[in-house]
Amino acid sequence: MQEKGDTMVRQQKYAIKLSEEEKSKLEGIIESKSSKISNETKVRAKALLNLDENGKTALSPAATGRKCKITRETVYLIRKQFCTEGLEATVYRKKRETPPVPPKVTGEVEAHIIATACSTAPNGKSGWTLQMIADKIVLSGIVDSIGKETVRRTLKKRN
Repeated sequence: MQEKGDTMVRQQKYAIKLSEEEKSKLEGIIESKSSKISNETKVRAKALLNLDENGKTALSPAATGRKCKITRETVYLIRKQFCTEGLEATVYRKKRETPPVPPKVTGEVEAHIIATACSTAPNGKSGWTLQMIADKIVLSGIVDSIGKETVRRTLKKRN
């Protein structure tokens, strides 16, 4: 902290100074009517504009939080992320590299489901039911478990 007269002034580690291009991009995000732009994206854009030290007076993190209806800690995180990672990383969410749960139906499993459905039905049956296909795939040891709805979606996808 530095002394300035009688008051203590805190030096900001992460100061936001937006260029005119960045400001116009953020204003475009906020004013957009597109359903592809999430509310979180718009809130982050508003927070950055309120924290901007170029031009009009920048709001404090507490005032920005109240105006954007987010916590002061979130404002600090947005400010830090902007200074370390840039505008795009701050405003837009990062795409997942891997899905949260790996898909059960891979190409090999799909091939077994289709082959079973196309084969002749067991003795005494006129055709395969979805549950019978699911049971056969599990009994064959191809997957640990599979539901009839997964079998239905796989067959529907392949007609």
